[in-house]
Amino acid sequence: MSTPAETYPGATLGLPAVGRGSLATWGRRIAALVADWAVSMGLAVLFFGTSVLRDSAPRSFLVLGVFFVLTSGFIVASGSTPGQLLARIGVTRIDSEPLGFWRPIVRQALICLVIPTVVIGAERRALNDLMLGTVVVRR
Repeated sequence: MSTPAETYPGATLGLPAVGRGSLATWGRRIAALVADWAVSMGLAVLFFGTSVLRDSAPRSFLVLGVFFVLTSGFIVASGSTPGQLLARIGVTRIDSEPLGFWRPIVRQALICLVIPTVVIGAERRALNDLMLGTVVVRR
């Protein structure tokens, strides 16, 4: 039987209950995603023109492409997307090893597919995080 101290989100992962390294809240994660998408839309318009916002596929997928490149690159370099940096959260591995190069790229590709991101498991971890052994924590 577990004690109340062991029932907070992130407890089974060995994360602290609050503060640095604790599980990121949904509010921070959603705010970071909205910020990342807004930056991606702005960059897509800057580089490809306003038609990326109103044309049909394939041109409309340029925003998604910019989102993928931007967020993957930032996670590889810093462990956080631009929005996550603003929200003071980031991606880390459960085993505390470095993320490496391929995990952030695969993680962001799965986020771009949407379905793995909305299938949520235990401890606020989406399917993409469960598959890759990652978690989003407070910084």
